[in-house]
Amino acid sequence: MPPLAGRIDVHHHFTAPAWLEWAERRGVVDRERLPWWTRWDRDAALEIMDKTGIGTAVMTVAMLGRFQERAERQESARVALRAAADVVEADPERFAFFTPVFLDDLELSSWSVRHGLDELGAVGVSTRTSMNGVFLGDPAHDRLLRELDERSAVVSTHPMEVPAGKDGGGGLPGMPPFVCDFLMDTTRAAVNLIRNGTLDRYPNLSFILPHGGGFLPYMATRLELFGGAVEPAVEPERVRDYLHRFYFDTAGPMSPSATPTLMATVDPDRILFGTDWPPTPAHVIADRVTPALDSDPFLSEEQLQRINRDNALRLMPALDRS
Repeated sequence: MPPLAGRIDVHHHFTAPAWLEWAERRGVVDRERLPWWTRWDRDAALEIMDKTGIGTAVMTVAMLGRFQERAERQESARVALRAAADVVEADPERFAFFTPVFLDDLELSSWSVRHGLDELGAVGVSTRTSMNGVFLGDPAHDRLLRELDERSAVVSTHPMEVPAGKDGGGGLPGMPPFVCDFLMDTTRAAVNLIRNGTLDRYPNLSFILPHGGGFLPYMATRLELFGGAVEPAVEPERVRDYLHRFYFDTAGPMSPSATPTLMATVDPDRILFGTDWPPTPAHVIADRVTPALDSDPFLSEEQLQRINRDNALRLMPALDRS
């Protein structure tokens, strides 16, 4: 496919070089101590996009510093969002971005929604699946969810800081959290949204669950069977309903062993292509991930086209810039 008609990647991490410089000047981060994948580079991004037929990447804006003061957090977000908007303005056919919202600061979230969506042209918002042990969909988030519902917002979710071993609480010592615990964090957030009836109260929201929804598709029947033991209780009908109302990206789960479960459990028209680049290295995406998706025996050519592009365009029509 030519780039403008190619895949739409809804799972592309963006740590702005301009933000790194800003944060380093303030002593917030040390570039040499940050993970390698924080060195986002436009040329490297376009190289892997062209190599794998990605026409457009929707960036999730990352800010890795820890700020205590509201003013400093807002300035951090302003710098990162301006950098994302600059990337889009320079290459509008190839890039778009989500503006971040913060589960622990609803005032800052409201500002980011206005600034990112209204002023800078973000195509949706991004949020963590949990923060400080509070999961997305908690009643404390109702004000934010109401504001997003009024805008019919697309909400891209992603786990971040979860316990990773004995000293940090849960998790398996020696096991990086992105291997298992990220998937469980996403699953817990999805179950929380289900049990709290979030999409019934805010029906205009569209949640994207990363990594194929974590373990949710695999354990959905278990939740249907034992939902009565959950507080508040979850009816089986609601579980099945939400499985067809969430969106799921392909970053990590698609394979001949996983695809049948995902396709049988969720609405196939709500599966979106995602790479998780750059934390997932370019060579893994080019040599293993996209070839495996393209040759998946459980996907027809029509289904693959919808996953690669059409489903994302239906969800976010602003991405159609051809």
